[in-house]
Amino acid sequence: MKYSNATNYALHTMLHLMREPNENAVGVQELAEMQKLSPTYLSKILTKLTKAGLIESAPGAKGGYKLARNQNDPSFFDVIKAIEGEANLFDCTIHHEGCLIEKTMRQAEENMKRELQGKRLSDLIKEVEQHKKAQRRC
Repeated sequence: MKYSNATNYALHTMLHLMREPNENAVGVQELAEMQKLSPTYLSKILTKLTKAGLIESAPGAKGGYKLARNQNDPSFFDVIKAIEGEANLFDCTIHHEGCLIEKTMRQAEENMKRELQGKRLSDLIKEVEQHKKAQRRC
C-alpha cells in the first residue's frame, strides 16, 4: 500500500510547524524550500490541511501558516485523512455479501488506522530530540 507524496510532504510540514517557537507563522516559500518543492504545489497541500482544521493561515507581511489553535497534538491519521480522504484502500471487485477477502483487508485497514490514530506528531518530535541527543554523545 502506498500513500501519495503529498502525505509525506504534509507530515513533514506539520512536524516543522509544531517545532516552530511561539506558534510563529511560517511562509509558504520557507516551507517549500525546506522540502525542495514548488510553493504552488505545497500551497495545495496547505489548503487541504487548512480545510481539515489542522493549520490556519496568518495574513500580513509576516504571515504564513501555523498550527490551528485547537490542534496542539494531531495524530498521523489526522494528517493522512486531510490529504488522502477516508476511502478504503481495498474494495472487493466481486461484490457478494460476506466476502472473506474484503473482511480480512478491512480488518487490516482498521488495525492500521488505530495505529496511526495512536501515533502523535509530538511523539515523533520527542524521538527526533532523543536521537539528536544520542548522536551528540558519540
